[in-house]
Amino acid sequence: MSNGRKFDKLCIYCIKVRGTLDRKWSDWFDGFDIRYEVDGETLLIGAVRDQAALHGVLAKIRDLGLPLLMVQRLEGEEARK
Repeated sequence: MSNGRKFDKLCIYCIKVRGTLDRKWSDWFDGFDIRYEVDGETLLIGAVRDQAALHGVLAKIRDLGLPLLMVQRLEGEEARK
C-alpha cells in the first residue's frame, strides 16, 4: 500500500555488510545481486518495492547476524550499474 510518499515505490538499494555472504543467498534476498569488496565486505544490490520490503531485507540481514555498514538508495545512472 502506498500513501504517495517518495520512498513507497520500487527503488534500487545498495546494502553493505561486514563479512562474506555466499552467492547462494541471493534467492533468499529476493534476487539481490551479491558483490564482494576486497576488504571482506559484501554488497547486496537490488530492487525493493517499498519501505516495508526494505525492512524485510534488513531483518534478514539482522537474522543472519551480519553487521550492517550502509544502506543507500541508488538513483539515476548509479542505479543502472
